Amino acid sequence: MSLDGSVDRRKQPQTPSAGNGNGNRNGVVEDDKLTLGRSPNESHKPESYEDLKLEFSPLLFSSLEQYLPSNVLNLSRDLKLQYMRHILVRYSPEGERTRVQRHREYRKKIISNYQPLHRELYTMHAVNFFVPSFLKAINDNTKESLRSIMIEPSPGVYTFEMLQPHFCELLLSEVENFERWVHETKFRIMRPNTMNKYGAVLDDFGLETMLDKLMEDFICPISRVFFPEVGGSTLDSHHGFVVEYGMDRDVDLGFHVDDSEVTLNVCLGKQFSGGELFFRGIRCDNHVHSGTEQEEILDYSHVPGRAVLHRGRHRHGARATTSGRRVNLLLWCRSSVFRELKKYQKEFSSWCGECQREKKERQLLAVGATKLELLNRLQKSTS
Repeated sequence: MSLDGSVDRRKQPQTPSAGNGNGNRNGVVEDDKLTLGRSPNESHKPESYEDLKLEFSPLLFSSLEQYLPSNVLNLSRDLKLQYMRHILVRYSPEGERTRVQRHREYRKKIISNYQPLHRELYTMHAVNFFVPSFLKAINDNTKESLRSIMIEPSPGVYTFEMLQPHFCELLLSEVENFERWVHETKFRIMRPNTMNKYGAVLDDFGLETMLDKLMEDFICPISRVFFPEVGGSTLDSHHGFVVEYGMDRDVDLGFHVDDSEVTLNVCLGKQFSGGELFFRGIRCDNHVHSGTEQEEILDYSHVPGRAVLHRGRHRHGARATTSGRRVNLLLWCRSSVFRELKKYQKEFSSWCGECQREKKERQLLAVGATKLELLNRLQKSTS
């Protein structure tokens, strides 16, 4: 599991025993004894860790807390923190921690030198960012209110009005300002992913806190309702970026899946033609290259301000932008809890279309075999 942390295991304090909070005979619990539950304790209200300077995201600790063993939940926040930190370090290899530390230094260098153009973007101002219908649905926070703003053109793909035009204009202007700074300073930046040669990672130049709030307060409530089976209720980290398409930018994007549990994709503008998203069904790791059923085919045309929300494992791509320039905001939302728990998954994925088809075929074969056996028995008994 890839986690955002940089910790030297040798310098970690000993973890008190979960048994009584005072430690066992040696005062520690061995790493292989540290466990999480397979389902959350819904009645437990997690503590906040945002006031602490932590090597991992504070949201990650709050998310993990509901999965702690019952005897650990009653410990102090410091002891719960140590318990969870040991688990996180176990799954964060030294090489990954080194990479994360270097990325932090890279990000710090950008933020200390880049001067934002629109500072109002860097903190969450929901009334100024979102359209009223979206805000009302989130504030009502019921399944009915959220479903009322959604259109589901294909199973598992949801579209809805989200961003105000003025916010889209400001964010486009900020990205253009950042790109001018990159060009003028000849600063070498990391692009959003291995497939896009253009675009920028918003987290890298100061928008991480705002995007954290976007995920936690606005995407999480939706994902709990529409994507619970892929960690929609335990999203705890994100990767936020913009991509740019046009004749002098990336033209299209090949068929792929995202490194996310839930993906938010919102068109910011500008004037363009082409660039449709195409979807081809949800797949687990074992079936990502399998065929597509007719009912899984969807082509979607972008509209500025309108969002598309889907599972990261929903196979998709982007057709060529034939004129103009298209810029989209992407937020890959991830759940470290889901990524750990899916290691224990047996048999099939309930959300994978191909797994479901294979399961149905096995059931039909089993039913057919049972019918044949009963028929043979009946024939033998009558003869």
